[in-house]
Amino acid sequence: MPLVTTKEMLKKAQAERYAVGAFNANNLEYVQAIIEAAEEEKAPVILQASQGAIKYAGLKMVVAMVKAAAEDATVPVALHLDHGTDYKQNVKCLAAGFTSLMFDGSSLPFEENVAITKKIVEMAHAAGIPVEAELGKVATAGHVTEEEIKALMTDPEEAKRFVEETGVDSLAVAVGSVHKMTTQAARLDVERIERIRELTGVPLVLHGASGVTDEGYRTGIAAGICKINIATELNKAFTRGIREALEKKPDEIDPRRIVGVGRDYMKEAVKAKMRLFGCSGKA
Repeated sequence: MPLVTTKEMLKKAQAERYAVGAFNANNLEYVQAIIEAAEEEKAPVILQASQGAIKYAGLKMVVAMVKAAAEDATVPVALHLDHGTDYKQNVKCLAAGFTSLMFDGSSLPFEENVAITKKIVEMAHAAGIPVEAELGKVATAGHVTEEEIKALMTDPEEAKRFVEETGVDSLAVAVGSVHKMTTQAARLDVERIERIRELTGVPLVLHGASGVTDEGYRTGIAAGICKINIATELNKAFTRGIREALEKKPDEIDPRRIVGVGRDYMKEAVKAKMRLFGCSGKA
């Protein structure tokens, strides 16, 4: 089926208290693994492209791969811009065929974040495309303390004002998750999630989610998280499959027989997340 937007997809998730998985797609194998997993789980799915993926594969190639895969799929598929850094990037992705946009102004002063987000929302809504924004700052794994993570978290009252002033469709919140964590050790501030949901009313998004525990996912979804971004877990599964394939057949020269194993590992990782998020069977 044709690509759909994330608007109704996330509204349904919000009403029924599950989360839609948003999986970063870096190349053909990622796209195939994610779509195949969604088909087998009968789950709605969001494929998202980061700035890095767009630079690696090219904007036209990313859109073409996802569109082609979606057309053959029987489940709803959306194409989302992950961490769009400026207005121009959002314009390019809208023109290229993305069905969901994001502006990440989390490193900007509040008023500047509001101003740019509002401008992008006005542009996107004119074309019927929803926009995600970010308030607070999700830390990146490394030399970061729990105190620093807490200091960067989204303020619920600021979130209320932000949503009212921008008209944004969904909000990425900093509530304890950390980007690029390779272990499941992040602890979510569930009370903060509940308060932001109560004050804003919009679907909430969890970034840096690969480091969250299974129980953390469940409590976060119950509190108001409707979209969960997964990237590191896919990278780990893909590279693990490739390593194991090379160890078993070190003389193999057909790359398809190597990366194909990584693709299969990724598919199983995506399916496991979909079941955990509660979106299996929700297509």
